[in-house]
Amino acid sequence: MIQETIVTSVNQHGVAHIAPMGIHLLNDEFIILPFKPSTTLDNILKSQTAVINYCDDVRVFAGCLTGHKDWELQPAELIEGQVLTNTLAHSELKLLRIEDDEIRPKLFCKLIHSVNHAPFTGFNRAQYSVLEAAILCSRLKRLSLEKIETDIAYLRIGFEKTAGEREWQAWSWLMELIDTYKMELKNT
Repeated sequence: MIQETIVTSVNQHGVAHIAPMGIHLLNDEFIILPFKPSTTLDNILKSQTAVINYCDDVRVFAGCLTGHKDWELQPAELIEGQVLTNTLAHSELKLLRIEDDEIRPKLFCKLIHSVNHAPFTGFNRAQYSVLEAAILCSRLKRLSLEKIETDIAYLRIGFEKTAGEREWQAWSWLMELIDTYKMELKNT
């Protein structure tokens, strides 16, 4: 199973990096698959820890991709790390082993500590649409423009029916990123 989460990791100076990432769950292990090169990979290899944040504020997912990264953090409880303040729950992880790969190594982690901060009341279609649009934006240079535009048009249907203020803000950030990408393609 893959869960769309926000991974926080820290560098050797304790500075946090926030990244949206699909985390694989296999039995009792968490598998983090950051691309090479990446800050998340460097941080986890150095600190041997990571925090998985289960967040329903889709602005965090969209913001990480669009330069809106100023999210409030607090120290993790049992590991060296940082937790999103507005997360519903978090899991503190310790790196167990690495399965190296030229493109995307697998970081196998074990759960050290887990905390529920607030109840999960479910996602609406707009939140789902923003998450899917964020995933598309993270792959702009790997997908055809036609695929991106077709998928965004479909996602927009459910989005416009159910979006609240947070979702509209996140969506606007992502659409601006796509528009900028289209302009770059046009100018090359």
